[in-house]
Amino acid sequence: MIEAKQLALKPFDFVLAVKIGVNRNRDFLLAQLASEFEVSLSTVHAALSRAESARLLSRSAGPLRALRPALQEFAIYGLKYAFPAVIGRAGRGVPTAVGAPVLAKHFEATEGPVPVWAHPEGNTYGFEVIPLHPSVPKVALKDGDVYDVLALVDALRVGAAREREIAINELKARL
Repeated sequence: MIEAKQLALKPFDFVLAVKIGVNRNRDFLLAQLASEFEVSLSTVHAALSRAESARLLSRSAGPLRALRPALQEFAIYGLKYAFPAVIGRAGRGVPTAVGAPVLAKHFEATEGPVPVWAHPEGNTYGFEVIPLHPSVPKVALKDGDVYDVLALVDALRVGAAREREIAINELKARL
């Protein structure tokens, strides 16, 4: 007898759904996504299948599309519980959360360290927030829309109440 397994989303599943959600007028080939995120085709296929099973993505109208209300709901209410933030050591990287331009414009600049995704091309000193997937900093540097959404998601995971409130409003406008 074959036992059924409970579906378990992985952080990469959400990251891929965000990539598809913010680039809504673009169709992606699996090979393109695999190359961009530096993962195998089978990893992309499995992630898209899990995201579709979780109703973050849908193929019902033809090509794969993000179900934006579901992505918003999961990002705002579920992500910080499903994938709690892990804080690393201090270092250089790509600013995220309140340090990212999408949120930093709402706050006065401070001299203290800001959250960063560790990356050799990063020019900001701060405390590391482990990204949802190792490829996030690299992809974020190439795709500003993905960067904005994933930085806002990090604000929901590590930010104070005011930062989270602004992040929710910004997220709803982008996703």
